[in-house]
Amino acid sequence: MRLTDRINRIQVSPTSAVISAAEQLKAQGVDIADFGPGEPDFPTPDHIKKAAIQAIESNKTKYTATGGIMPLREAICAWHKRELKSNFEPKECVVSVGGKHAIFNVVSVLVQAGDEVIIPAPYWVSYPDIVKYAGATPVFVETTAEEGFVAKATAIEKAITSRTRLVIIDSPCNPTGGVTPPDEYEKILALCRKHSIWLMGDECYSHFVYESHKPYSIASAAGAKQNVIIVGSVSKTFAMTGWRIGYTLGPAELIQAVIKLQSQSTSNPTSIAQYAALAAMTGPMDSVPVMLAEYARRRTRIVEGLRAISGVTCEWPGGAFYAFPNVAEHLTGRSALAKDGTELAKMLLEKAHVAVVPGEAFGAPGYLRLSYATSLERIEEGLRRLEKFLARAEAAV
Repeated sequence: MRLTDRINRIQVSPTSAVISAAEQLKAQGVDIADFGPGEPDFPTPDHIKKAAIQAIESNKTKYTATGGIMPLREAICAWHKRELKSNFEPKECVVSVGGKHAIFNVVSVLVQAGDEVIIPAPYWVSYPDIVKYAGATPVFVETTAEEGFVAKATAIEKAITSRTRLVIIDSPCNPTGGVTPPDEYEKILALCRKHSIWLMGDECYSHFVYESHKPYSIASAAGAKQNVIIVGSVSKTFAMTGWRIGYTLGPAELIQAVIKLQSQSTSNPTSIAQYAALAAMTGPMDSVPVMLAEYARRRTRIVEGLRAISGVTCEWPGGAFYAFPNVAEHLTGRSALAKDGTELAKMLLEKAHVAVVPGEAFGAPGYLRLSYATSLERIEEGLRRLEKFLARAEAAV
């Protein structure tokens, strides 16, 4: 079969591959300590579920406007203004089939062959492949554990060329939990203005930040709107991953281009999910601090547990719900357990029944990503298995 060059430029999402492998073992009755999925383990709040049921009972099951129902677009703008101090109008908002779809749309309408997109690394798995699919080149800017995996404006400036079209900042970051401080974010924005480059802020984890960090949007900076595009979703904040509702905020001309693309691809997001998202955006947010407090407890336990394992180091994530330990000591020298993180993750799944995502998926060899969006009991069990496997395997080398 002859497939197109654009599909052959990309690979299946590595996180999806891990989840699939873990599910196959679960189907065989194997008990998996699963740190793979990047989604809340909390249920969608009741008032949101009831809104979806009401939408069905009210026969709101027909096509909607391609860019989303106007009440939802208005609600997203109002919510973002209240929560993150922006100033968007409904004509500057489009609703998509999840946050990933929003990112895909933005890259598709802005980026083409010959363009470059700057992406700090470690990065979310889909950024490079979405850029490659559009025919452009991802340019990676390394961040360090010592600096909290925060992208620095000085490093980004060195990567800018005449071909740079877009800079993507994911804060809080998946997989590292790194949070870009507002002052550094504004320096990056100033660079983008100077060079007439778009700045896309991925805010999917905006409300899951710890300690001194506060939810922040670069769209709140003075004069930001001419260069800034915001993508977000209800997936993480409201535990609505399966509902598949995301959004883009940006200049009206860009939004119209995205709507044009959606009109020839997905058409409107699911009508019922839109009404559920409307309830999320206009209703109480009591569930958010409850989830955050629980994530904070789990964060403490998993990071402390990982740090207690020989040959493992781990920084404190400033946001999201991922621990990103460095296991390079187990991959080098005469006592190496595996040739790389991908092989180690495979061994952990098959032999220790622990599901993790290898750092190679995020442009970070020598690391593993562990989601702590799971119960403390499963975290304890997973840490126990991980420590036992590494100790036994090292002793056997």
